[in-house]
Amino acid sequence: MTAAAARRERPIALTRGDPSGIGPELALKAWAATHGEPDATAFLIAAEPGHLAALGKRLSLDIPIEAIDHAVAAMSVFRRALPVIDSKLTVKGEAGAPDQADAAGTIASIEACVGLVEAGEAAAIVTNPIAKEVLYRAGFPHPGHTEFLGALAERRHGEKIHPVMLLWSPELAVVPATIHIALKDVPARLTRALLVRTGLIVAHDFRVRFGLAQPRLAFTGLNPHAGEGGAMGREEIEIIAPALAELKSAGVAVTGPHPADTLFHAAARKSYDVVIAMYHDQALIPVKTLAFAHAVNVTLGLPFIRTSPDHGTAFDIAGQGIADPTSLIAALRLAGRLARQCPTS
Repeated sequence: MTAAAARRERPIALTRGDPSGIGPELALKAWAATHGEPDATAFLIAAEPGHLAALGKRLSLDIPIEAIDHAVAAMSVFRRALPVIDSKLTVKGEAGAPDQADAAGTIASIEACVGLVEAGEAAAIVTNPIAKEVLYRAGFPHPGHTEFLGALAERRHGEKIHPVMLLWSPELAVVPATIHIALKDVPARLTRALLVRTGLIVAHDFRVRFGLAQPRLAFTGLNPHAGEGGAMGREEIEIIAPALAELKSAGVAVTGPHPADTLFHAAARKSYDVVIAMYHDQALIPVKTLAFAHAVNVTLGLPFIRTSPDHGTAFDIAGQGIADPTSLIAALRLAGRLARQCPTS
């Protein structure tokens, strides 16, 4: 068996996310929608079987649940039931009403799934949405999922990890160079070294994981009209342009800095494979406008494959049976595709 074939025999490890949000409902619906497909991406979820079974019954979802002891068992179980690695915990919160007491279980689910991937028992990790404010109240020290996964990888590998957030869809792929920080802090965090490191990681992972021989990276400017030649800011001249020159000298195909307001229309999107934007909303607004229901969050720069649906916990609709699993299904399918294309990740 080839390495790629062997990896196809391993399931995707799905985290539970905040159990009071829509993550558990999405997991049930994703299994219902995909388990019968001939080329279905088998997945397991690290969660609480009783909680999932009770939720399915309440939502009139006829989803069989089967607890498993080892990840490999998911491959034989998946066609008949949703495989669950039991957390041995009890969910305290109710749908739409999160409880701080569940924070430890949310974190443990992430750690368990990362452990499965690192041990070679799962092909990739897909993360359901978490509620950062709930985790913060419980002492969670990381700004978000991306940074926590980077910290876990550093702990296990003993080397510095620079995780990069990618929002991917067939219509548009974007990377925010700075992520979960206040807008007022962006200029100080935006350095030449950061942009070069981000560009190299994006170019590498688009080659290795997405299979593009020469990825085309387009960089936005920070200021309106990309600074208007310095009239509205010097960051484009003093930080972004030098970073692009360094990337070009390293053999990366880059353009920019481009005015962000003209970079995302249909004709412009044909000129690049991925945009590296300077801050969170500059990247996420266009991709969520174009592909809200099916965009996928991918973390680049990790020693394993991680994807996630591009939405939050949606506490306002949790437990009502109306959550749309499209983005989670897209995340599971993309994780499977990336694992097949990059069997050594």
